[in-house]
Amino acid sequence: MKKLIASFLTFSLLAVSCNFFTQTATPPPSPLPAPSFSPTPSSPPTTAFPPTNESDFLDTPWDDFSIFKDGLIPSAQPVLEKLPHATVYHIELNIAGDLYHVTGAQDVRYTNNENIELGEIHLRLFPNILGGEMKISNLRVDDTPVKPRYGLQNSLLIVPLAQALKPGESAVIHMDFSVVVPQSVELNYGVLAYEDNVLALAHVYPMVAVYNEEGWNEEIPPQSGDVTFSDASFYLVRVTAPRNVTVVASGRVVNAEVGEQVQILNVASGPARDFYLAASPDYEETSERFGNVTIRSYAPDWLKDGSHEAVNVASRAIEIFSSRYAPYPYTELDIVTTPTLALGIEYPGAIAITSWIYEDGGANPYFEGTVAHEVGHQWFYNLVGDDQLDEPWLDESLTQFVTLQYFSDEYGEEGEAEFRSSLEGRWAYIGNENIPIDLPVAEYTDYEYSAIVYGRGPLFFVELRREMGDAAFDAFLKEYTQTLSWDIATSETLQSLAEKNCSCELDEIFNEWVYP
Repeated sequence: MKKLIASFLTFSLLAVSCNFFTQTATPPPSPLPAPSFSPTPSSPPTTAFPPTNESDFLDTPWDDFSIFKDGLIPSAQPVLEKLPHATVYHIELNIAGDLYHVTGAQDVRYTNNENIELGEIHLRLFPNILGGEMKISNLRVDDTPVKPRYGLQNSLLIVPLAQALKPGESAVIHMDFSVVVPQSVELNYGVLAYEDNVLALAHVYPMVAVYNEEGWNEEIPPQSGDVTFSDASFYLVRVTAPRNVTVVASGRVVNAEVGEQVQILNVASGPARDFYLAASPDYEETSERFGNVTIRSYAPDWLKDGSHEAVNVASRAIEIFSSRYAPYPYTELDIVTTPTLALGIEYPGAIAITSWIYEDGGANPYFEGTVAHEVGHQWFYNLVGDDQLDEPWLDESLTQFVTLQYFSDEYGEEGEAEFRSSLEGRWAYIGNENIPIDLPVAEYTDYEYSAIVYGRGPLFFVELRREMGDAAFDAFLKEYTQTLSWDIATSETLQSLAEKNCSCELDEIFNEWVYP
């Protein structure tokens, strides 16, 4: 995610030269300052929302995945039959007129996909550690009221079950919630924030935690890394927002109603690892269709040239990555400008790019690499999931490498050499220290995280390609992507598939570069 920390970029410190197609090396970040927020009211201002029409949308049967079909390209649609026990969210989101108060309700069907009984279900309330405030009420399990427990600075909601959930059994959890969105981007890159007339709503709903061999995965994410680790899920979301804003959301708008003061959008998204929404009265749309995919870019009018170029870069990236790894699964990709402190942030079917690199029409040296990198995350983070907090290299380092392949395919040997030089420059900021690339985010300093995960990590894949040979390496990445689609990858599964495709043992190179 957060790739390169925009607030700390200093061109005088660049280690390598750059041209129009090179993403230059980024200096390591200084420690993030302590957040400072202006007080916000705990209660939203009165906003007149129309009574919700109890249409069939949020009453869609839990096992009916047909509503998601039109959001997937034809070759991706069979996945709907392969994930019958994925978590399904039905969410109501109401955005107030001030754009930083959100109320909602959520029904989520959770199925126990483990081989043991579960006596409770854990959900994350991320706004409570992202500078905002989230409150839960009216909690019920299968229509029975329950009293939850909280933990991790109120970012963990533990829902007890009256009867343990056996393997294969499901429970439906209902809750109402309210969120006060911070009016600052100073915490965790501003993934959840309202600033500069832009609302960014990442992780705004109660999210079911991942359960695996370690149990429930739950921790406070460091500010220098990604926030979430999530399974592929399905989302039906009804969004009510002021009429004067353009709302951009993960997935496909099934239908929309526009009234005198508000608009209501019904959105279907999935499979996906999160649900994201951005809104602004300043957004104007630029869009083009490329094959089965419509790419839409949203930015203020004064950034329209950069917005148009973002569509061009994204279309080339989708073409390259679809050919190399697996077809892009969705029928849409949305690009939004936000005031995020990161250069870019990835979400399923959507990417957020910081506004300032649009200002010269896409000629900024960071622009093309940032857009291509975030598009690459649609394969490595969303399609192939990983534990982004404990094994960030599996999506960030690999996505940096596939960005290198983008420049190679788009500009030839010169393009690859220029971008590779930027990776080497990034690692050089810490003196090319041989720190393992497979460490949790929390075990790196901010300097090391930038240099190792975004510099040394992608260079490992360059060395792995040399060790395996081009043909075997290309076959490995394609099989890795397609075999683990909508699943969770680990370092061990990556090594195993690499060894399978080269018919060789790779312990030496993995021990030298990857493992602690």
